[in-house]
Amino acid sequence: MNLENIDTEKWLQLGLDYGLKILGAIVIWIIGSWVIKKILKATKKVMSIGDYDESLQKFLLNLLSWTLKIVLIIVVLGTVGVETTSFAAILAAAGLAVGLALQGSLGNFAGGVLIMIFKPIKIGDLVEAQGEIGVVKEIEIFTTKLTGLSNREIIIPNGSLSNGNIINYSSEGTRRVDLTFGVGYDSDIKKTKEVLMNVLTSHPKVLKTPEPSVNVSELADSSINFAVRPWCHTDDYWAVYFGITEDVKEALDKSGIEIPYPHQVEIRKQG
Repeated sequence: MNLENIDTEKWLQLGLDYGLKILGAIVIWIIGSWVIKKILKATKKVMSIGDYDESLQKFLLNLLSWTLKIVLIIVVLGTVGVETTSFAAILAAAGLAVGLALQGSLGNFAGGVLIMIFKPIKIGDLVEAQGEIGVVKEIEIFTTKLTGLSNREIIIPNGSLSNGNIINYSSEGTRRVDLTFGVGYDSDIKKTKEVLMNVLTSHPKVLKTPEPSVNVSELADSSINFAVRPWCHTDDYWAVYFGITEDVKEALDKSGIEIPYPHQVEIRKQG
């Protein structure tokens, strides 16, 4: 028996076996990569049709790409004979450990995804959330940035934002301005309502529809209070708020209608 021939045959057989496996792995890698590209392209098209936020599109596409590539690598390694069961178990354990360590961040991430998909707010909206009021400046994966009063930057975690109440003042396009003015008890109610309504209808930024309203809201201790309710475009809110307040004071003074102010009565006891 020729040992040299046996070794040669053995190596040829091994080379043939592993060569076929490597060839199969290469074919699987090429086909898998092509399939992944098609899946990513189709997903991107669906997201574009759904008008998903651009930053959310990039993040989800990258996440999907890496997930599919990891699955493809495991399949390729299994094809060449590498034991992948333990490898998959290690990945699962690592994923669990990372998930527990980043529990809060993952909550914020999930909140960011929900905000970007369902869009309760968008950039430029005036919102009130988590006790803060501001204009939405930026919606990121983990946080949302608002520009608050006095040009303050407010950063709210998306987990808290998505799980809490959100008041969106911009979504409807118009807002009602709620104002209250008090006049003295000697004032004529009908005349006062007429003066107040004239102020509202004369202001250029008060909308005709819905119609503004003026009603007696309260008979207070020292005044008759009127609920004054003009409507305006959202961007004109503060112009109407401050403008109407100033115009009402001037109109009431011109009409001789008293705006009451606190009085102090001093009682002296003679003894």
